[in-house]
Amino acid sequence: MTATDAEQNLEPKREGTSKAQVDPWGVKRAENLLTSLQGVLSARVVVSPIGEVEEIHVLTQGGTPPKHMVRNVESALLAHLGLKVDHRKISVAQTAEVKPIEALEKSAIQSAALRRGILFTGLDFQTSRNRRLTVAVTLQSGDEEVRGTAETADNQKARLQGAARAAVAALDAALDEGTLELEGMRLIEAFDRQYAFAGVLVVGQRQSHLLTGTCEVSDGPELAAVLAVLDATNRWLASRF
Repeated sequence: MTATDAEQNLEPKREGTSKAQVDPWGVKRAENLLTSLQGVLSARVVVSPIGEVEEIHVLTQGGTPPKHMVRNVESALLAHLGLKVDHRKISVAQTAEVKPIEALEKSAIQSAALRRGILFTGLDFQTSRNRRLTVAVTLQSGDEEVRGTAETADNQKARLQGAARAAVAALDAALDEGTLELEGMRLIEAFDRQYAFAGVLVVGQRQSHLLTGTCEVSDGPELAAVLAVLDATNRWLASRF
């Protein structure tokens, strides 16, 4: 997928482990993510020898329009893995077969996994009459859509901070208790690339701790800022849902 993904997912080879068991490009991680989406029965990700995604094949239950499923796949990969995939590489096949009990149990597990997850669905900007900018981030938390906004000046640095604050506000709205606050957001240079680096503070009743996350800037710094906030909080949120 990317060099970063490969470094994160490559596991040390133990004695007696075959090459087939090693997953340097995180293919299994991506397939497990896709099969957790509602309505997905199976998923297969095909990558090139250098880790570039060449094809994604998804088998779904009847009822979800293929175009909508393609958008779900794109959104899930971008939000959870920071991976942008051309929609033309995603193929969706549907089945109307009656499922055995094992498939029904799998579907129930997938639905529970989706309810626990939080997916990024939208980033919007609106300029007011006083030349201030309102940034809005929309997330999907199970069956519920949550939205966070932040007002900021209309310049590059302020837009970056505003996108991060709106993402934190949306995440905070999805929580039953506790508070998330943006500690900081900045752009950094590393390995000849630019990254958004986010610090999110989790404030509890007795203590607080800092979560950090990054995302490469490929489709604009504001989007990278939102995804860096999600990267910082994904594991912590997964333990709460």
